[in-house]
Amino acid sequence: MSTAPARPRAALLLLSYLAFVSLGLPDGLLGVSWPSIRGDFDVPTEAVGWVLTAGTVGYLTSSVLAGFTLARVGVGALLAGSTLVASLALTGYSVSPVLAVLVGCALLLGLGSGAVDSGLNAYAAGAFGPRHMNWLHAFFGLGVAIGPLIMTAVLSAGLAWRWGYGIVAAAQLVLAVAFVLTARAWRRDAPAGTEAGAAVQGVPGATDSGPASTVQVPVRDTLRLPAVWSGLLAFALYVAIEVSAGLWAFLLLTEGRGLSAALAGGCVSAYWGSLFVGRVVQGLVAERLGAGLVLRASLAGMAVGAALIAVPGPAALAVLGLVVVGFAAAPVFPLLTLTTAERVGAAHADRAIGMQIGASGVGAALVPAGLGVLIGNTSVQVLGAALLVLALALIALYEWGARRSPGRPTGRPAPSQPGGEGQPASGPVRPVVDGR
Repeated sequence: MSTAPARPRAALLLLSYLAFVSLGLPDGLLGVSWPSIRGDFDVPTEAVGWVLTAGTVGYLTSSVLAGFTLARVGVGALLAGSTLVASLALTGYSVSPVLAVLVGCALLLGLGSGAVDSGLNAYAAGAFGPRHMNWLHAFFGLGVAIGPLIMTAVLSAGLAWRWGYGIVAAAQLVLAVAFVLTARAWRRDAPAGTEAGAAVQGVPGATDSGPASTVQVPVRDTLRLPAVWSGLLAFALYVAIEVSAGLWAFLLLTEGRGLSAALAGGCVSAYWGSLFVGRVVQGLVAERLGAGLVLRASLAGMAVGAALIAVPGPAALAVLGLVVVGFAAAPVFPLLTLTTAERVGAAHADRAIGMQIGASGVGAALVPAGLGVLIGNTSVQVLGAALLVLALALIALYEWGARRSPGRPTGRPAPSQPGGEGQPASGPVRPVVDGR
């Protein structure tokens, strides 16, 4: 009989929420600050691709490595060191004299952020149920929503964009200190159903995820699983949509739809805010209706929102589309992360989550950077059509997986274990990416 995870300590849960906020803050800064950055450094619009690519290299490297080494270093130590690295990188942003230095800082920021993202997701997937998992990712959306407000306020006050990055760097430093002070508590409370939790309990490589313990399997066995690779592609496509909309919305609304910079910055915050609200609301909905139904509705909503952005018209129509995309996209990432162990098995979960976080980083950089090149050579009006194509491709991937999976979707969540806060009971494992 499987044992549901105990409720997390209030202090660790609070720090988890704050850490997800901190992950979102830098992402929210770039879209609003980039016009000022490119002006200061005298570079073209598409030069943002260098920043995104450097960040992706660091993010991919650290997120994958964190997934494979989490049991060795401990969750708390990983979070403390990685958050400190992120703070140093953001400080570098604020003092960069040329684009090349800023690109180097983006690489460092990616290294810090990827490890925090992977470590926290791996921990939360074993410790939290659908509600807290969605709410944690909601706080990422809150962080990204606050980012544009910070940068808009800085620019509106007549200050340089560097001040925005300096403010966020100071916040990251405070969070790093908090992780240092609680490092032992994180390791002591690591979930039993993960590699990290098993190592803490004195059984290196063992996991207690069902009727019998399983041993840590070779890396090659993880890489052979089709569910791992389909999950990577799904994460890459999803995050490509989320980040592309947030990054280029400011340019679309100002240069394409005629809004003022201050108003456009507020609208970009509304997009990220809708992601936050959607995760708060749909964290409760997913517990009642099941992942398959919620994911299908969310993917359809993302396509509808992208279509609204693509339709030529007033700025209000594009803003509505952005809000629809944000609200509809809200539960996709957390639900896919939460159910990783169901898709690939508990022995592969930490690794798979690290790889998925890395794949999301690739999607977050390559596609938005490619869109920057496309926008620079055509028009920012192409953004809506590009988002619609990506949303339809994600729907096609989802439905392809659903057709290949045996059985029929029930539309209902698995029953909860006592005290498990929505964790699925033991029984047949169905991959959520296939709509089961």
